[in-house]
Amino acid sequence: MKVFSKIADLQNELFEARKNKKTVGLVPTMGALHAGHASLVKRSVSDNDVTVVSVFVNPTQFNDKTDLNTYPRTLDEDCKLLESVGADCVFAPSVEEVYPSPDTRSFEFPPVTTVMEGAHRPGHFNGVCQVVSRLFYIVRPDKAYFGEKDWQQIAVIKALVKYLGLKLNIVECPIVREEDGLAKSSRNTLLASDERSVAPMIFKYLNESVDYAKKHTLKETHDWVVDSINAVDGLEVEYFSIVDGDTLQDVENWEDSSDTVGCITVYCGKKPVRLIDHIKYNAK
Repeated sequence: MKVFSKIADLQNELFEARKNKKTVGLVPTMGALHAGHASLVKRSVSDNDVTVVSVFVNPTQFNDKTDLNTYPRTLDEDCKLLESVGADCVFAPSVEEVYPSPDTRSFEFPPVTTVMEGAHRPGHFNGVCQVVSRLFYIVRPDKAYFGEKDWQQIAVIKALVKYLGLKLNIVECPIVREEDGLAKSSRNTLLASDERSVAPMIFKYLNESVDYAKKHTLKETHDWVVDSINAVDGLEVEYFSIVDGDTLQDVENWEDSSDTVGCITVYCGKKPVRLIDHIKYNAK
């Protein structure tokens, strides 16, 4: 496995691969890697001749500087994990390498960029699109891999690919969970032990709501999830949206969509860590 910090060096490596007609897969990450990331890399390794994993904490997608500053950075441990699962190249650039000048491009793809995370984190998806488009141009992958935990982000990335006219396949990979149900996330490392012990209650109630929904209206299900999680000491729901899985628009009745997904963001702890998750109610 090779580690690159310069765009030119990575591109020279990939030029040789393409000259030999090898396919390239890209797994974009912000580091602090875990088993969820490893599953994406393994999928790319199985699908492609060469797998590139980017490790870059992107400043333009943080609307909270404290969140940016506290985001875990563990490059040495990340590289050990990536080598163990077969990654070929790690791209770990500096901010100046990715953004040699301020990125003034603006990306908006309503409604997918304006609801849920888009409404609660102004500028977040614009930053995501800035860095992901840069990575797509730098690596020029045949396929790029994203985890379903960030359900809305996948919809945004697909809109970005269409907008840019890229010949690129976005591969969605299933969410990976801890044994107690908590969705794997780099942010989990920021949880204190008592906070970590209550965080699994998020998925517990999401999971139980699937059966609850069979005998209750959509609004009743929504309110039951919010009330149940908020009743747990240390958890506070920021939003819970039950939406159409494709359009991400709110659904009022179960009959309104054949692909209904509940997307949630919950604050956990005294120095609240923002955790996201989702549940599929009547997926396609």
